[in-house]
Amino acid sequence: MIGEASHRQDTLCRLLALAARLEDEGQYNIAKLLRAAADAITRRGARQLATSAASEALAVEVAQAADRLVGFGLEEGLVEAFRRGATALAEGRIPLIDETPHPHVCRTCGHVVMGEVTEQCPTCGARPGAFQRFMPNYWFDALEPLALLETLRRTPDEVDALLAGLSEDAMNCPPEDGGWAVRNVVTHLRDAQQVFAYRVDLFLAEEHPLLEMKAVWTWAAREEEHPPTVAEIFAAYRVSRGDTLAKLEAMPLTFWWRTGWHQEFGAVTLRQQASYFAAHELTHLPQIEQLRQ
Repeated sequence: MIGEASHRQDTLCRLLALAARLEDEGQYNIAKLLRAAADAITRRGARQLATSAASEALAVEVAQAADRLVGFGLEEGLVEAFRRGATALAEGRIPLIDETPHPHVCRTCGHVVMGEVTEQCPTCGARPGAFQRFMPNYWFDALEPLALLETLRRTPDEVDALLAGLSEDAMNCPPEDGGWAVRNVVTHLRDAQQVFAYRVDLFLAEEHPLLEMKAVWTWAAREEEHPPTVAEIFAAYRVSRGDTLAKLEAMPLTFWWRTGWHQEFGAVTLRQQASYFAAHELTHLPQIEQLRQ
C-alpha cells in the first residue's frame, strides 16, 4: 500500500511537472490533458480513502492534517487556517471567511497566500495574476447568466420527473445507510430555493447586501407537527422558483455583477450566488435517482 501511494505521488508530480514545461512551450492543449489526468487520479484515490469518521471526529482529522502539512513546508498561514477550521468543527459550527480566507497558490512554484494576493510571489517573483484562487467549491463560477436561467428553469421539471410514480411511503423511506429519504432531498431543495429567493431580493434592493451564513442542509430533517406531503413540499419549491425566475429575467443585466458580502464565503456577486444554487441542485438529482432504485 505504501509503495502504491508513493507511485501515485511520483506520477502526479511528474504529470504536473510535464504540464508546466509544456505550457512554457505554448503547448496548452497537451498540458490540459496532463492536468486533467492528475486531477482524475487524485479524485479516484481520494474516493477510495474517503473517511468514514463520525462528524464529531472530523475535527481531530482536520487537526491531524494540519500537523502533516507542517512536514511539507507549506506556509504557516495555511496551517493556521486548518487549525482554526478544526476548532470550529470541534465547537459544532462553520468557520467564517475571516477564519478561513480563500487560499491562493502560485501556479509556478506553489507558494501559498491566504486572502487576496497584492504582491509578487516572494519565492519565484510571479505576479499576483499568476496565482490560482481556491474557492469553497466550483459552483460559484459554474454558469453564466443565460445558462443559469435555463438551469434554474429546467431543474424543477427534472425533479418532478424523478418523483413520478413514487408513493408517499416510498418517498418517506430512508435508505439502509440511514441517510436522507427522497422527502429530505426535496425538502432541502425547497429550503435552499427559499434562501436563494431571499438573497435575490436583497441583491435587487441593495447594492452591497450582507448575506448571512445559513446551514441549510441541517433543516431537511425538521418536521412540523403536521408536516406537508412531499407533493406539497415540491409545489412550494416550484412556485418559489417561478417567482425568482421572473425577478431575475426582469432585472437590469448589470445586476448580475452586484456584489454582496457573505459571512462564510466573502465577496460574492449575484451571478455567483445564482450559479452556486443552480449547480448545487444538480448534485442532488443523482441522489434521488439512486433512492428510486
